[in-house]
Amino acid sequence: MTSDAPASLHAAPGRPARLVVLVSGGGSNLAALLEAAADPAYGAQVVAVGADREGTGGEAIARAAGIPTFVERVGAYPDRSQWDAALTEQVAAHRPDLVISAGFLKLCGPQFLERFEGRYVNTHNALLPAFPGIHGPRDALAYGVKLAGATLFFVDAGVDTGAILAQVAVPVLEDDDEASLTERIKVAERAQLVEQVGRLAREGWRIEGRRVRLGG
Repeated sequence: MTSDAPASLHAAPGRPARLVVLVSGGGSNLAALLEAAADPAYGAQVVAVGADREGTGGEAIARAAGIPTFVERVGAYPDRSQWDAALTEQVAAHRPDLVISAGFLKLCGPQFLERFEGRYVNTHNALLPAFPGIHGPRDALAYGVKLAGATLFFVDAGVDTGAILAQVAVPVLEDDDEASLTERIKVAERAQLVEQVGRLAREGWRIEGRRVRLGG
């Protein structure tokens, strides 16, 4: 669901961009964003954190920081479309300029993607379009590539197919296994997420076909 029309921040001049962060796990990416956002020069603030289950580390980090949280479980709804509608409304209530998937393990549906088209960012632990899906590092090792890495992209209706914002390469070492490669990718992935979200917040962006262009 890439758009030829420019997409840009709706943040009012003089205020930080509003981020809603979605999590499913421990929240290390969220913690890194919160640390960066503590500096006013970063240009963004996390205004809410949503999770797909109770008791996540990410939710605990948000509560400790005094940030509003919400939980929307797929199993709490009769079907996936009703969950998608509920998640959409929960996120929209916080008026985000950007929605960040920080280890959110659920695929959002058409209502969510339409509402936040051009504003929903996800990170993937492979160099897309190679190795999409949930086993990026494992698939990269099996293929025998010498460079793995991470991709930050705007989410569309496909699986890891949206317009690419940034990529970072991570060399594959001779003694790497899936766990060691995954951990090294996570470090580079986290740094890239923090850097690029800050740039989006400060500079704005537009999406032209499959190209993401920062700045006015």
